[in-house]
Amino acid sequence: MNNKILVVDDDISINELIKVNLELAGYQVVQAFDGIKGFALAKQELPSLVVLDVMMPEVDGFTVAKRIRENDETKNIPIIMLTALSQLNDKVNGFNIGVDDYLVKPFEIEELLVRVRALLKRTNQIPKSASVRDLQSIGEITLLPEQYSVRIGNKQAKLTPIEFDIFNLLFQNHGNMVSSAKLLKEIWGYSPDDDIETIRVHIRHLRSKIDKISDGKKYIETIYGGGYKLNI
Repeated sequence: MNNKILVVDDDISINELIKVNLELAGYQVVQAFDGIKGFALAKQELPSLVVLDVMMPEVDGFTVAKRIRENDETKNIPIIMLTALSQLNDKVNGFNIGVDDYLVKPFEIEELLVRVRALLKRTNQIPKSASVRDLQSIGEITLLPEQYSVRIGNKQAKLTPIEFDIFNLLFQNHGNMVSSAKLLKEIWGYSPDDDIETIRVHIRHLRSKIDKISDGKKYIETIYGGGYKLNI
C-alpha cells in the first residue's frame, strides 16, 4: 500500500495542523476542505487512509464515508472520523456506515498519530490477527482471511476487516472469555478507558452476520461486565 493520507476537514487551521504533523511522521498528505472534493480525491488518489471530519457544509462526513464505502475502488480504504460531537448516536452512525475509528475534537495530535499507525498496521491487506500458525478451522467453522469471510457449514458471511479481526481473536481463544480491554488493545492497538461502546457496536454487527449463517446456534456470548466468548 502507499503512504498517502487524505485529510478532509473544512477547518483550515485543523486541516493544516494535521497535515504538518502527519508529514513530520513520514506520511504523504493530500488535503480537501469540503466533502465533494474529499470524495473526488479519495477516488483519484486511492490513499492508504482517510481522516474525515463530520461537520462540513453541503456534504457532511457521514455522506462522504457512505460514498467511499459504496464505491468499488475506495470501499476498503480505512477511515478515521473526526467530530466535535461526542454524542453516542454520532459514533454509532459512523460505525454503521463503515467508519473504522472515531476521534472527538478537541484531540491531541499524538493520539491521532497513534490511531493512524494502528489502523494502517491492522488494515494492511490481510487482517493482522491472521497468521499461518493460527487455527483456520474448527468443527463447522472455517476462516477465510483473504476474503474477510467466515464459513459455517455450507454458508458464508462476508465481514469487514474489523469484524474479521474480532471474530478471529474470539476464534483463537474459543471457549475462553476475551475481555473488552484485550479486544481494544489487540484490534485497535490502544486501550481507551471510555471506548467500550466501540466494541459493543462492532460485536452487534458481527453477531448479526454470524447468526444469519449459524442455523440458530448462538456462537458469540456476552459475558456481562467482562467481555465476549465464542462457543463452538
